[in-house]
Parts: sequence; C-alpha cells; structure tokens
Amino acid sequence: MQGEINGLKTLIMKDSPSAYCTHCFAHQLQLTLVAVANKHHEVDQFFDILANILNVIGGSFKRREMLRDDQAEKLKELLVLGEVYAGSALNQELGLQSAGDTRWSSHFKTMRNFISLLSSIIHVLGVLAKESSNYQERTLAKSLVDDIRSYEFVYTLHSMLKVLASTHDLNMALQRKYQDIVSAMNLVGFTKRQLQSMRESKWDSLVKEVYSFCVKHIIVIPEMDKNYALGKSKRKISRVKYSHHLCVEVFNTAIDLQLAELNNHFNEVNTDLLLGMTSLSPDNSFANYNKKRIMKLATHYRDEFSVSLLEDLFFELDNYIDYVREVNNAFSKLKRLGDLSETLVKKNLHKAWRLVYLLVKLSLILTVATATVERAFSSMKYIKNDLRSRIGDEFLNDCLVCYIENEVFESVPNEAIIDHFQKMAVRRVQL
Repeated sequence: MQGEINGLKTLIMKDSPSAYCTHCFAHQLQLTLVAVANKHHEVDQFFDILANILNVIGGSFKRREMLRDDQAEKLKELLVLGEVYAGSALNQELGLQSAGDTRWSSHFKTMRNFISLLSSIIHVLGVLAKESSNYQERTLAKSLVDDIRSYEFVYTLHSMLKVLASTHDLNMALQRKYQDIVSAMNLVGFTKRQLQSMRESKWDSLVKEVYSFCVKHIIVIPEMDKNYALGKSKRKISRVKYSHHLCVEVFNTAIDLQLAELNNHFNEVNTDLLLGMTSLSPDNSFANYNKKRIMKLATHYRDEFSVSLLEDLFFELDNYIDYVREVNNAFSKLKRLGDLSETLVKKNLHKAWRLVYLLVKLSLILTVATATVERAFSSMKYIKNDLRSRIGDEFLNDCLVCYIENEVFESVPNEAIIDHFQKMAVRRVQL
C-alpha cells in the first residue's frame, strides 16, 4: 500500500513532487496486530494455537458439520431453559473463519465467534481425540484441548478481544467508501483516549469476565494461594498473580503499539490534510467550512503557495464563502468536492477565486486513505488473473473502469453499446 520504491506512488511523485501520499489507515491498523504477534512470544503462541484449531476443524466438512450439530443441540437446550429467545434474525449460526493478516477485522470476528463456540469446539476436538484413526491427529487434538482449556489461553483470548474491540468501530468507519472525515478524525481521538484508559487501568473487569467464563465452561482456575516456581529461581509467587502480571504486561505493550500506530498514521500533517480537505466540502451549504484549517492546508503546499499568495488566499476566502453560501444559487445543493470544482468552472469563477480553486484541485488529487483506493487494487485480481496475465495497461485501465464504476455502466442499455460498436467499423455481420 505504500509503494515507496516503485509502483503507483513513484509514478505520481515523479509527475508531481509536491503531492502528498497518505497511508491506507484501515489496512495499517489491521497489520498492527501482526506486529504485536511478531514481537511477543505469548501472543504469537496464542495465535498459533488459534490457527491450528481453525485448520483442524475447518479442514474437514465432517468436522464442520459436527460443529454445527453440536451448536444446534446446545441452542435447543438454552431455548428450553429460557436463557435465549427465538425470533427473526436471532440465534444465527456462527462460523469459524481463518484470521488473515490483511483481511478486514478477521481477527476480531474470529475471536468473538471462538468465545461463543468454545464448548462446541471442545466437543469436536474431544471426538477427534478419541475416534480419529490417525495417531498424529489424535495427539494434536488432545494437545489443543489442553491448550484451550487453560486459564492462560482464556485470559489471552479475552484480553486480545478487548484490545481489538476498542478499535473495531474506528476500523469500520475508515472502511466506508464515503465517510465524514471530521467524524472519523473525532473517532480517532476517542479511540486513543479509550486505549490510554485501558492502559492505565488495572484490568479488574477483565479478570472478573475471565473468572465467570472459566466457571461457566468448567475450566480450572489456579488457586490464589498456590505457589508457582519461576524457572530455576528459588523465588515462589502466586500462579494467578504471575499469569495476570504476564498477560497485563503483554497487552499493555499491545495497546502501546496500537497507540503508536494511530499516532504514526494520523500525525499532524495527515490530520491537517484531511481536515483541510473536509473544510472545503460544499455539503450541507458548506457546513464544515473552517478558514483556519483551509489556511493550514495551504501551508503544506509550499511550491504552490508562497507567503504573498497565502495572504491573498486569506482575504479571498472571505469573499468566496459569502458568495457560495447565498440562498438558491448554483452552490447551495452541492455535495462533493468534484461537484464544487465543476460548478466553479461552469460559472467561470475558477479565475476569480483561482487560489481556492487550486486548493480544491489539490484536495481532489490527494489520495485519501479510504476504502476506495484499496478496493481498486482488490479489483485487479478479478481483472488481471492467470488467464489475462499479459493484459496491457490501456486494456487493464478500461476493464477496471467498467468493473469499479459498474453502477454507471449498468444504466447504459445494451442496444446503445451494440450500436456504438457497429458504427466503429464496417462489419460483415450485423451485431
């Protein structure tokens, strides 16, 4: 997504050295989890166990059916006991998807479902440990059951879910194709404060959640007064206190990495670019207009805005905003920056307010890190596949435009397309 050595970013920078490139924030936040796993043995080991269980159960249709059947049986028991209620869209079947480093929120969804299906997962692994004809599979299943029925694994599972849940709403906000940048930036600040609050807390609520979960699933909780020998040292400490201290240390570091990632990608320059661009938006009669933010945006383009031009822009903005906010004019119902740019040209006002128009153009070419760019790259795998590995750039561009802007092309009738191609050249057969 960075393309620092070659690729799209390099081509843009060669053509326009003053262009800014912002990272795909959503993609980077997901990869933060990978950085945590690589730095800490405990977290890395936890995700290895999780991946092994998903592979063992998900790798066989029979085992997936066993998981569904056991889930259905337990749901019937809960309905009889009155612990859950029947109704439309309630008690839907849960699945176990493999967590991917770059797939959106996959780790959060996997752990959330894993907690809900823990008893069914233990049942399937237990059957496999007893009935499998393969010795290695039986051994692996027994080992996995011991792992997930340990207090340390349950503590880690709930801790990681709590950390990822704090950034889930922000992740989903950044993934939207069209979003309110101001609201997204406010959500960034809220997420930072929430993570810092978790960092400073003693995790007492988490300990209570883990305790009740272990009691519900009959998982042995180490006794608080039982001593635990730490390595070769003669020093003995409480096993619960040691496990709690170890997990808190690991996940405080995980929170620190999350905060560092947020501060890195939502730094001062990126924040100024995003908020300045939003301040130019014509949506809702220029409700987000902020002269200070627009001036701050202009200062980042030093090649285009000298000191004297910045002074001119300061006075030009006052006349500009008074005109475009007049009732029932051509600017009153505009929604996007592209619409604003077109209207300025149509009304021949791009010359009168040339500095404002320049800022609008710079904002339009700013590669804002929303899902739009990421989805464009994801679309390439459908267009440039193994059968079309040698597709040319021009044809690839044409195919991508048709694929990405499918809503526009679906509105064009087939007869119009046929007539267009029929008139392009003399053909032996009528299309």
